[in-house]
Order: sequence, then C-alpha cells, then structure tokens
Amino acid sequence: MDEPRWLDEREDRAWRGYRRMRRLLDLELARELMQDAGLSEPDYDVLSDLSETPEQRLRLSELADRMLWSRSRLSHHISRMQQRGLVTREECATDGRGSVVALTPAGRQAVEAAAPGHVAAVRRHLIDRLTPAEMSALGTLSQRVIDHLTGRVTGHPEAKD
Repeated sequence: MDEPRWLDEREDRAWRGYRRMRRLLDLELARELMQDAGLSEPDYDVLSDLSETPEQRLRLSELADRMLWSRSRLSHHISRMQQRGLVTREECATDGRGSVVALTPAGRQAVEAAAPGHVAAVRRHLIDRLTPAEMSALGTLSQRVIDHLTGRVTGHPEAKD
C-alpha cells in the first residue's frame, strides 16, 4: 500500500478553512432563511428548482438527483411540503410508477417572498466578501471540482483523478 500524501501546512490550512467556512455559511444561511421566510434549505431548494422549470414541475427522481438525495428521503420531505400546501404530487403520465412534483400557487408565493432575503444573505455573507478576481477564481475552482465529482473532463490534468 502506498504511503498517504499527507497535506502540507498550506494545504491543511486551506482544507480546514474551507470546511469551517462551508459549515458556518450553511448554518447562517439556513438560520436566516428559516427566520425570515419560514423555509428550510431543502424547502427552498425544492421550491426554487420547481420555479425555474418552464412548467414548474419535475419528476421526483430528477428532483432527487438535483438535490443529491435518495428518492425515499425526498418523497418524505415532499409529503411534509404537501401538507403545508407548497407542492402537489401527481402521477407521471409516461411512467405509472413515477411521480411528478408540481409547484402550487402558495409554493410560488413562498419562494418569491423568500428569494430577495436569501440572495441578500448570500451576497452579504459571501459574494460581497470577495474581490472580482476571487469571485472568478471561486467559480473556476468550484466548476473544476464539480466536473471531477460528476465525471466530466474539463481538460485540466487533475480532472481525471
């Protein structure tokens, strides 16, 4: 077995800083979203994903893939959102076993009311903290890691690891 390539001081600082930043940022954004709009992050993710589709509906399986959740977990969450009138679940016309999640008028209103405060929080806690060069670098490195983790090749030598 090969010896692990331990992180050097600079790499360790970057890794630990990224992890702490991500946890703190996620926690603060979730707290503000719940406080200001009464929505959890998964609620907001479901509503915003549905609101951005032309027909404001997605197959449950596609929505689960977007959220990186199991279908079962998302199905339970959708049931709770249905009880609050934010979404409906319909049978899939092309697949009797599948279902489609659709945005309701109340769900549309909830995401439209939440979006301005949420984007302001994202801007306040992240975007406005970065220079234009840092913003470009963040976009580039984020996409490189996403491409690697989703199996796409970006032309960068490390993307094939």
